Amino acid sequence: HFYRRASLLTQPFSATWVMWMLVALTCTIWISLFSYRHVPYSSELWWQFAFDAHAPRSMRATMASVVILLAYAMFRLLLPAPPRRASSPDSEEQNRIRKIVEACPRSSAYLALLPDKRFVWSGDGRAFIMYAVEGRSWIAMGDPVGAEESWADVIWRFRDLCDRYSSWPVFYQIGRGTLGYYTDLGLGFHKLGEEARVELAGFSLEGNQARDFRNTRNKMNRQGYRMEIVPAEKVPAYLDSMERISQRWLSIKHAREKRFSLGYFDRAYLSQTPVAVVRDDQQILAFSNLWLSGGREELSVDLMRYDPESGHGVMDFLFVELMLWGRQEGYRWFNLGMAPLSGLERRQQAPLWQRVGGLIYRHSELFYNFQGLYHYKSKFNPQWTPRYLACPRGWQLPTILANLIALISGGMSGAFRK
Repeated sequence: HFYRRASLLTQPFSATWVMWMLVALTCTIWISLFSYRHVPYSSELWWQFAFDAHAPRSMRATMASVVILLAYAMFRLLLPAPPRRASSPDSEEQNRIRKIVEACPRSSAYLALLPDKRFVWSGDGRAFIMYAVEGRSWIAMGDPVGAEESWADVIWRFRDLCDRYSSWPVFYQIGRGTLGYYTDLGLGFHKLGEEARVELAGFSLEGNQARDFRNTRNKMNRQGYRMEIVPAEKVPAYLDSMERISQRWLSIKHAREKRFSLGYFDRAYLSQTPVAVVRDDQQILAFSNLWLSGGREELSVDLMRYDPESGHGVMDFLFVELMLWGRQEGYRWFNLGMAPLSGLERRQQAPLWQRVGGLIYRHSELFYNFQGLYHYKSKFNPQWTPRYLACPRGWQLPTILANLIALISGGMSGAFRK
């Protein structure tokens, strides 16, 4: 049966647009007839070719325009319709999403609270996939969120939805343990990098290995800096100060907000979770919103901003204090996020993607300091776990990667800004 809607029939043609199109076509035909009214019509006119045979040329041009217009209409008619702009979840759906997110053991589930996500639900309503559309790529952020027994159903529902619009299903930053779900869809896999997680039970400021952290903490304490955890209900009172810090940070870094896989400054989003701030007696110097996973499995941060005038080491101080706080609160892991393109094979027989990714990792300092990010996270002695991209096999990969970059960077121009 036919289940794809044609794109021509879904175009937002207004009555005014249709009227002026018909007027233009009618005027074109009338001018042609008026200009050559003195030329009697005969079938031979279609086949007269000469420098001064203006009437036959006009007839052929008019007919060619009509044929081209009809051919374009048929072409559009056979194309699948683009997806309609998704409406924001209503309050009931938002409550369902938040309840599942807060129970999820993966802290990255909090990305579902950003307003740039669409959702596909499992049949029983116990799991969802958050995604966004860029070009022909429908990009899901991570593995499904919710009851694991509902994952297979929601993954197939997402796959069927992509097929309805003749789009490519893409799963970004999925874990090694879930690759079987995507193998059943016939997708291929590409390693994206590695995620860093610190086991908090073993985190300590004792010993030579933690000397730099200990010195940084002591220095900040002497300057009167301290970390505070602001509950979600009190965050709105801090938003003006946080926004000023965020704007200064973006300006000094010559950066722009990223999206989709990273949080950005959005007042409604930041007001939904606790925020860690570094401050002195007068003002806030740095902040980060907190992702607190279900079952105290994982603690992580998302939007990290600091005042450029606060001095060197303030973010190290914030991380150290959060890890100590998380250990005291009983959290098992502190998630430092992914180091893109790290851990890719450089061997001659490695897949082409890994060799190209490794080359970018080593020589892309002008656009993004991949090695610097990896080394920064490494100093916390984390455990590294691979993260993958699942997508259709074949020629689509370059386009999918371009769609992914554009989605995260807010356009291709943003890909060349840090």
